[in-house]
Amino acid sequence: MQSVSSHSTARENTLQIVTFEVGKATLALDIATVQEINRSLKVTKVPHAPRQVLGVTNLRGEVITILDLHIVLGIKATAKTSASRNLIVNHDHELFGLGVDRVSDIMTISSELSPPPSNLQGLSRKLLRGVHQADGRLVLILDLSEVLKTRAVSEAA
Repeated sequence: MQSVSSHSTARENTLQIVTFEVGKATLALDIATVQEINRSLKVTKVPHAPRQVLGVTNLRGEVITILDLHIVLGIKATAKTSASRNLIVNHDHELFGLGVDRVSDIMTISSELSPPPSNLQGLSRKLLRGVHQADGRLVLILDLSEVLKTRAVSEAA
C-alpha cells in the first residue's frame, strides 16, 4: 500500500511538458493544455487582425485562431519548413493554434521550476512559468494564460 502512496506523491511532483522550438529558443508547455500537434493547416487570413494572428482554420468543424509565436514572443521569424507545426491548445474551453518551427520532445520534469534568469534577452519574463535545464539547454516553460493575454491586449488596441 505504501508504495502506491509514494508513487502517487512522486507523480504529483512532476510535470509533463511538450518541448518545441521557435527561432533559436527551446520552449515548452504543460502537455495537459496541448490537445494535438499537426502540420501547418490551411489558414484563412482575417482582415484587420492583429499582427500575431496568422488567421483562422477549420479543425473538424471548429474555427480556431492560429497565432504566430514568433510575433507573440518577439522572436525573429524563420521560414516555414516541413518541420513547422501547429500546437493546438485548449485554454478555458477555447482552442487556439500556436505556430512553431519544430516540435522536439515530451519530457517529464520536476514541477519545481527555476525562475527565469534576470538576463533573459528579448522575451518577457511574465510570459514564463519558469525554466528547466535539460541536456545542456535551457527550456523556457510558457505560461499559456499570459501568452494568450498578449493576444487579447493587441486585439483591444
